[in-house]
Amino acid sequence: MRLHHSSTLTVEYFLRYAQLVMNSRELSVEETQQFMEDFFFKGEPLVYGESTRQQFLQAMAELLKY
Repeated sequence: MRLHHSSTLTVEYFLRYAQLVMNSRELSVEETQQFMEDFFFKGEPLVYGESTRQQFLQAMAELLKY
């Protein structure tokens, strides 16, 4: 999947991405968040900008509700 730094990724995008990670790797929400921090964001939380970061955090908060 190719990403461009100029667009903000959505909560829906991160929810689907996280669900794929959780299902394929059999991870908890917390483990998935850590995996995405390391792999997707490359350990650099703002690599895709503040807006994308906020969307990611909102998606993780929604996943924790379930």
